[in-house]
Amino acid sequence: MGTEQTFAILKPGVLQRRLAGEILTRLEKKGFNIIALKLASLSREIVEEHYAEHKGKDFYEPLLKYMMSSPVILMILERENAIKALRKLAGPTAVDDADPGTIRGDFGVITRRNLIHASDSPESARREMKLFFSDDEIHPFLDGNARWY
Repeated sequence: MGTEQTFAILKPGVLQRRLAGEILTRLEKKGFNIIALKLASLSREIVEEHYAEHKGKDFYEPLLKYMMSSPVILMILERENAIKALRKLAGPTAVDDADPGTIRGDFGVITRRNLIHASDSPESARREMKLFFSDDEIHPFLDGNARWY
């Protein structure tokens, strides 16, 4: 399989708990190229659009409030099998089910305030990338270290 792109959000707790550097380092060490990156404060409208499939669920309003509570880090990542690899590195949503070594397993405390969103399919990744990034904000590059991954 060739390279694949995926989308991720480092949620408000990452900046609030000063974990951004460590999580970005983990992503790079797993061979992800960070081809788009920005810090943003999200509006209610964009958060509602992003999480539209959860509307009506009991956690929907608290999730919106959390996502708007502080800036987030938005990313497009690229590597071979990026979607599967990122979801494995993130770990399961329920922090008590997340193994040590995963982002949620090592840093997660409260499931409803988990630290990372990772696209779950190529279709979701494409939709989410377009929601948060314009084409001129995406900068793929040739990784000279690719032979190590």
